[in-house]
Amino acid sequence: MDQGDGVSGPFTVELLMEENKMAEEIFDIVDENGQPTGERVTRSQAHADGVRHRTAHIWMLRENGDKTEVLLQKRALNKDSFPGRYDTSSAGHIQAGDEPLESAIRELSEELGLQVVPEDLHFAGTFPIQYEKEFHGKPFKDNEIAFVYVYDEEVGIDNITIQEEELDGVEWFELEEVYRACQPPRDEKFCVPMGGLEIVRRYVKERERRFDSVFSSMCIGVLIGITIGAAFGVINYRIGTWMTVGMMLGLIGGFVASRTIRREVPANTERGDGE
Repeated sequence: MDQGDGVSGPFTVELLMEENKMAEEIFDIVDENGQPTGERVTRSQAHADGVRHRTAHIWMLRENGDKTEVLLQKRALNKDSFPGRYDTSSAGHIQAGDEPLESAIRELSEELGLQVVPEDLHFAGTFPIQYEKEFHGKPFKDNEIAFVYVYDEEVGIDNITIQEEELDGVEWFELEEVYRACQPPRDEKFCVPMGGLEIVRRYVKERERRFDSVFSSMCIGVLIGITIGAAFGVINYRIGTWMTVGMMLGLIGGFVASRTIRREVPANTERGDGE
């Protein structure tokens, strides 16, 4: 793929954006790892020629009983790709000079009306997207590196204000139901990328594993504390008091041990801010 026709240099980009009255978005051209190469390209050129650029994808999750649910947006019918289909909770292109994290925060604000801070978003990884299709009678070549974030703070649909020119609505779906629907042959109702789904499923499973480790450590600590407390209680003829003391000390010890386990569990803690 020839990327040599990209717009290069901030001065050239500024002139181009001024001439187009800010109507044309400008992207950083990036390498296979999502790092800017120093060249830039317009949105129309990126999608006409398949020039690699970056996007930020935010997946909103919630627990509903024993199921994990994901909020999906229904794309507006005028979108230049996959109109009218259910997609990632919020996603958008990363503008030239911007970083993935700030773009993710801005997308949530613009598309869903949610005001979040960097600490609310958990970076889960990156994945490539590359395909060629035809939409509205025009060829569309997408070639991007998507930066994936998870947002799992409590939020109701009533608290969401959608960007009507971009979205037709939002709806909660069971995560595993969406995953099954996107297996071949894919349910055309959804256009969520499989790479993003896989990353989010791994994130959820890792979170569950860490929770189980924390809970087990604290339970073991309490049991050991009660046992030692009971032994001291027999000696001092104050079983109830020493069992209570042992339980409290065991709880504290289990909590400390759980913190160690959480640090040892492999997890992607990079913030994806391009540094």
